[in-house]
Amino acid sequence: METVEYPAKVIVAWGEAIKGNKPIREWLMENGFPELGIFVHALHNQDEAREWLMQNGHPHLMALINGAEGNPNAILWLRKHGFTVLEKMALAGDNHEEAYVWLLNHGYQEFAMVANRIRQVKNEIDENNNDMHRMSGV
Repeated sequence: METVEYPAKVIVAWGEAIKGNKPIREWLMENGFPELGIFVHALHNQDEAREWLMQNGHPHLMALINGAEGNPNAILWLRKHGFTVLEKMALAGDNHEEAYVWLLNHGYQEFAMVANRIRQVKNEIDENNNDMHRMSGV
């Protein structure tokens, strides 16, 4: 089973960066966790950040984003490669409540918090993309 290990304070900082805290995102970038800072940009659909994750050894983080966006192949990839916690985070990020509960029940509170932040961002992006009062591509 593959694992993604970070100190608890880094996981909490990652959640804060996803929530929009730019100084914490910069702290992650400058203190040995650039993939978590870049993850925030990738979560907001920035192609360069998505490419960076793939080219710099973090396809599991890109699969987390894709899974949270509802891509079943990303969920299968995470499962196949043993990223159980990231698989549950992706599902929770895609509004699967049972995956969120699984994280909580298995002692992954910090990861559950990050999954919830991912869910909030993805739902907000989806809402904005589906708002008929917004003009896109014009």
